[in-house]
Amino acid sequence: MQTLRIKMRRTWWIFGLLYAFSVWNITEAQIRYTIPEEQNEGTVVGNIAKDLDLKLSDVFDRNLRIAVESGKQYFGVDPTKGELVVREKFDREHLCSQSATCILTLEAIAENPLQLYRFEIEIRDINDNSPVFHYKETTLNIAESTAPGARFRLESAQDPDVGPNSLRTYTLSKNEHFALDIKTEKDGAKVPELVLETSLDREKQPILSVLLTALDGGKPARSGTVQISVHVLDINDNSPVFDQTLYDAQISENASPGTVILSVRAVDPDEGVNSEILYSFGPHTSETIHNVFSVDSISGDVKVKNNIDYETGSSFKFDIVAKDKGIPPMEGLCSVHVEVLDVNDNAPEILLKSLPSPVREDASVGTVVAFISAKDLDTGANGRVNLSLLPGTPFSLKSSMSNHYTLITDQKLDRETHSAYSVVIVASDSGSPQLTSKQEILVNVLDVNDNAPVFTQQSYVVHVKENSAAGSILCSVSASDPDQGENAKIAYSILESRVLDAPLSSYIYINSDNGTIFSMHSFDHEKMKVFQIKVQAKDNGSPSLSSNATVHVFIVDQNDNAPAVIYPSALMGSVSHQRLPRSAKAGHLVTKVTAVDADSGHNAWISYRLAEATDASLFTVSLHTGEVRTKRSVSEQDDSSQRLLIEIQDNGEPVQSTTVTLDILIEDAFHEPISDFRHKNPEPDQKSGKITLYLMISLASVSFLCLVTFFVLLIKCARSSRGSSTCCIRRSDGESKNHNRNLQIQLNTDGPIKYVEVLGGDMMSQSQSFGSYLSPMSEFSDFTLVKPSSTTDFTNTLSVLDASLPDSTWTFESQQVSNYLIYVGILCK
Repeated sequence: MQTLRIKMRRTWWIFGLLYAFSVWNITEAQIRYTIPEEQNEGTVVGNIAKDLDLKLSDVFDRNLRIAVESGKQYFGVDPTKGELVVREKFDREHLCSQSATCILTLEAIAENPLQLYRFEIEIRDINDNSPVFHYKETTLNIAESTAPGARFRLESAQDPDVGPNSLRTYTLSKNEHFALDIKTEKDGAKVPELVLETSLDREKQPILSVLLTALDGGKPARSGTVQISVHVLDINDNSPVFDQTLYDAQISENASPGTVILSVRAVDPDEGVNSEILYSFGPHTSETIHNVFSVDSISGDVKVKNNIDYETGSSFKFDIVAKDKGIPPMEGLCSVHVEVLDVNDNAPEILLKSLPSPVREDASVGTVVAFISAKDLDTGANGRVNLSLLPGTPFSLKSSMSNHYTLITDQKLDRETHSAYSVVIVASDSGSPQLTSKQEILVNVLDVNDNAPVFTQQSYVVHVKENSAAGSILCSVSASDPDQGENAKIAYSILESRVLDAPLSSYIYINSDNGTIFSMHSFDHEKMKVFQIKVQAKDNGSPSLSSNATVHVFIVDQNDNAPAVIYPSALMGSVSHQRLPRSAKAGHLVTKVTAVDADSGHNAWISYRLAEATDASLFTVSLHTGEVRTKRSVSEQDDSSQRLLIEIQDNGEPVQSTTVTLDILIEDAFHEPISDFRHKNPEPDQKSGKITLYLMISLASVSFLCLVTFFVLLIKCARSSRGSSTCCIRRSDGESKNHNRNLQIQLNTDGPIKYVEVLGGDMMSQSQSFGSYLSPMSEFSDFTLVKPSSTTDFTNTLSVLDASLPDSTWTFESQQVSNYLIYVGILCK
């Protein structure tokens, strides 16, 4: 909806050696906004703070506003966003009439220091007006003797819109006698003419009706219509004809009422009363024309009726009708264009763009005090204004651009001698006779001090969702400096530190101009939950002053991980095979499904449910522990083969889930070997030997990894302790702390499944986990090693396992090495 074309140039007036402390800055910028007319209040035109290179805080602190000379306040500045907004709905036709372009020149004022910005708003026309005829119906009297080819000028429609939305063409309803011809006058106006194509016969058809439609060029096009009634006459078949179709005249705006502007003359070839002519304004003449001019009905003289004001209207155009006294009367039409000449009848006006700024007593010569402009409603030499000062003050005026001046100091000031000056400004135009006006302003003299930048907050807290797109805005910090000029310019920077052994600058970037902090890439809550940013605001003074603020960034977890099944392991195949004695009673533990979720909080809460079952009345699944137990005693009528589909869901939004399938074989003799199973595993000793070999390899690998870790930590400790008497493990914040961690071993022997879990470390810290499982009730003796995870939080899972396995539990203490957590679970027969 909006189009912005900006071309900015800035001019700084520098006088003397200490001009860096100037109170007022003048900026002439070529900024233009384009906005359609009829916009509602609150419509955003553009971000004027950004386009003027101002910080958002400056909009409020420096009281950025739109200067109003006179009339209505159509635009204003939103102090919270720095946007130029519509304050009052406006109509382009009211502001610029039918000018091809409608450009409003506005000025924005900022204080502390005082600055003036000029910009333009181009009001784009919309097709909000339809072509309108003055009358909805009109009548033409045409003699039946009129030969084909005769032309009859019709009333032109008026459309206040301009450009492509203005009047474009006319159409005529279908008829057998008339055609439409459109003529374009010198000023571009389109005039419709009715052309007689076939002769009229009053005896056959005394009255004809046609519809004239005016169309504009808008999309969609608007139209207006007029009904034309043609009366066919037998007599007075000649209309009056003017000696000119267009009359031009000029008149001074101070012309007295009664002055004759011009005389129009028409002739009628008829005789008698049919040739006697009366003159009058055309039927669609506006009330404004009737109030300013008059037409003598007999002589055709056009006279001044009331005072003319060039500033109200510089030109007028209207039609004059010549009508004879025949029965019925005939008429002719001509156009009159009157140009008004300007005279020097308006005194110049002095405009203060803002109140004069106080000036420090040690200000150098040339220090800007205020910005002043002048205007004159007259044009040409009558509108050229010159400003001057009455003598006796240490100030002078310097012209910056047309009719714009700066009030500057031209002598050293002494506050002890004069604490204030009364400055009288005289405005004179170049007209004849010359007109003048005066304006008095008061300028105070005082001292100022410097200050360091101050943040709006010393500590910021930011919550960022994980997986947010790189380049997202984390937050914006803001500092203000009450100084002026270069001393008030603030640059923001990040004090370098390290996060997860990487420079902080690899994670975030700060805009040095406005303090906006961006992410360099997306964050993963499972890898990093919180980090700090130290932001420094430094001014451009010499020497520079600075202050710091801390930004605490919390990575908010998102449900981006589905539950992972630890047991039964995926290495066992898509289906886990379990066995159940037919003698099992209600509550018998068949097996236990274990899963973990890498997310945190509610997203990591896991629930288990029985999605499908061969016999749903026989089995139940614990919602939180995943234990599969019998709901009742197994009977002889139950099928020996049961299949269960267990769904595992987390508590996130949206919910993530996974499933595991269990095949349960009900046997009469639980402890006896099954021929089918033995048949499927013809070499149990060989498979058991392989499992033992895999377990030995795994234990050897873990032991080797522990040795390597120990030596690496030993080397780091030796390097970091060269300057100290003790060796310690250092945290990222420079402090040395040792934390005890609990190592828990839990053994469960309930039911046919037996497993042992070895738990170590702080379950709320970032950790690594390893797990191995063996199930004696499955068809295969499976071994699973869960890959290490630095983000998995096993606290909920382990607490559930502890509660469900009370048979044997023991705990011993172990020292933490670095921030690693090792989780090992072994299930065996």
